[in-house]
Formats: sequence, structure tokens, C-alpha cells
Amino acid sequence: MANSPQAKKRARQAEKRRVHNASLRSLVRTNIKKVIAAIDTGDADQAKAAYAAAVPVIDRMADKGIIHKNKAARHKSRLNAQVKALSA
Repeated sequence: MANSPQAKKRARQAEKRRVHNASLRSLVRTNIKKVIAAIDTGDADQAKAAYAAAVPVIDRMADKGIIHKNKAARHKSRLNAQVKALSA
């Protein structure tokens, strides 16, 4: 356990940041699941709308460092490919 006052403060800040970042990561996962669910239903318009809503969220979290930029790009690329294959 932290003994010095600054170490205790860092531990408090780290815990607060961890909880906040976890909720943001959950938001990304939820948006990705919505796109996948729309793809599974086979509705191309709904899948495109869900993808369009998910992309800004994924980009924002990558900019904040919540997820890695390559992971964001990978998710967007794979989801976009599935949405395009659905409409084709």
C-alpha cells in the first residue's frame, strides 16, 4: 500500500481513471455489438446506420488513447467490409 501522500493521491487518481476508462471501453464494445447485431439481421440500411454511428465513437476513443489506433482501424475495416458485403 502507498505510504507517502503523493503515492496515495496517485493511487486515488489511477483508480478514478481506471473506472472512467472502463466505461468508455464498454461504450466502444457496445457500439461494435450493435453493428454486428444489425449485420446478423441482414438489414443493410440498419447496418449502415449502426456503422455510421459507431465510427465516430471508435475514433474518439482511439484519439483519447482508450483503445490503440490500430485496433480502432482494424475494427472499422472489418465492420465496413461486412456491411459492404451485406449490401452487395
